[in-house]
Amino acid sequence: MATGRGRAAPAGGKTAGAVRLKRAYEPPEAADGYRVLVDRLWPRGIRKDALAIDAWMKELGPSDELRRWFGHDVSRWEEFASRYRDELRRQPAAGLADELVARARRETVTLVYGARDELHNQAVVLRDVIEQRLRRPRARGHRPRRRLASPRQMPASDG
Repeated sequence: MATGRGRAAPAGGKTAGAVRLKRAYEPPEAADGYRVLVDRLWPRGIRKDALAIDAWMKELGPSDELRRWFGHDVSRWEEFASRYRDELRRQPAAGLADELVARARRETVTLVYGARDELHNQAVVLRDVIEQRLRRPRARGHRPRRRLASPRQMPASDG
């Protein structure tokens, strides 16, 4: 089974729930699977062709206001994570997160980020949100049954 830019999926074809984190400055690997940049801003000093990403989901990054407020100040980490989770519940971020959850059910997803701090950045929060949603039972595609009209409700035929 091919993934992303022609990479093969690991044996068995599925890696349900495999969500990895990787700094933008680390070299890509085949095991990364689907690579998505989750920063609102392009990482400094990296050429677009060198990053080797499958998608750039800018809208998944924290708002400019939240990013500036946080400023990678570890003392603000808990509050940042809480506010960022709130942002992830709103569109368009919520829809993009849904896409990543669905993709992670099928293949490895690597969240690529530019921050220096590997423990305190938005990709860590996003990974936790995705993994939490992967652990929930999947809702079956519920479609309401079409009610069949009773003979009394059917239009009279002219024939």
